[in-house]
Amino acid sequence: MARPIWTGAISFGLLNIPVQLMPAERRIDLRFHMLDSRNQKRVRYERVNADTGEEVPWKDVVKAFEYSKGNYVVLEEEDIRNAAPESKESVDIEAFVDPEELGPMYFDRPYYLVPTRKSEKGYVLLRETLRDLKKAGLARVVIRTREHLALVLPDEEALVLHLLRFPQELVDRDEYSFPGKSDRSYKIAPREREMARQLVSSMSAPFKPSDYRDEFRDRLSKVIQARVKAKGKGKKRVEPVTDAHDEHQESGKVVDFMALLKKSIADNKRTPAATKKAGAKAKKTAVARRHPAPARKAKARAR
Repeated sequence: MARPIWTGAISFGLLNIPVQLMPAERRIDLRFHMLDSRNQKRVRYERVNADTGEEVPWKDVVKAFEYSKGNYVVLEEEDIRNAAPESKESVDIEAFVDPEELGPMYFDRPYYLVPTRKSEKGYVLLRETLRDLKKAGLARVVIRTREHLALVLPDEEALVLHLLRFPQELVDRDEYSFPGKSDRSYKIAPREREMARQLVSSMSAPFKPSDYRDEFRDRLSKVIQARVKAKGKGKKRVEPVTDAHDEHQESGKVVDFMALLKKSIADNKRTPAATKKAGAKAKKTAVARRHPAPARKAKARAR
């Protein structure tokens, strides 16, 4: 079981609810190391002076801010300590807000707020009040010396703390160019809109998290397992794991949306995650029929 990041309390008004802050996400990225191909030994990073090429010992390394190209101002450790927020193990709720007012771009990372012993009553009281009023607690919390904006939300039996991005961390949409709100200038026909609605309706389904996996990680894990197994047998070559790829529309190509919509509705792909494997298998079969393997050709000639 994961260790608590800290043990503290949710505080709002004069109320304190003791809790433990627990991680609510699991990193599943595959980590790689750099090796020297000549002897399979680790390649390590070194602290090297950009001018002299000499390694710099830790005692001579300082933190600096580049305020203009090539110009730095050095910060002392005391400067950073004085600027850091007071480290306190509490979720300080400053207001209760409608969670729908926050767009998805604000949400960063989730944590569980787990009640400690004898704090269940206050925990349940806050959870059910938030649920009844459809509100969320907008709070500030310090995690590992950094202050975060956060949102406290009920999630079934749990209270979840979502770290939020500050508005200054978001890029304003006005910095980019997007299509206008009117669809008339894009010559979208009423029939196209109606068929698009039909397609969305035909593909609508309840969200089942178990239907979705990181397929790239799964495929790469199979490659790693195959290479470990081959290494144990002294083999150097491992057959690559491949998968069928969808054909993408070329940029700038004129697209017949009506034909695509009709074909999509006919396919009636209600649950993409569930049908992806079957679709990939069918596609591989079709490719095999169009392009038979050399061995298959030889066998056919022998007959």
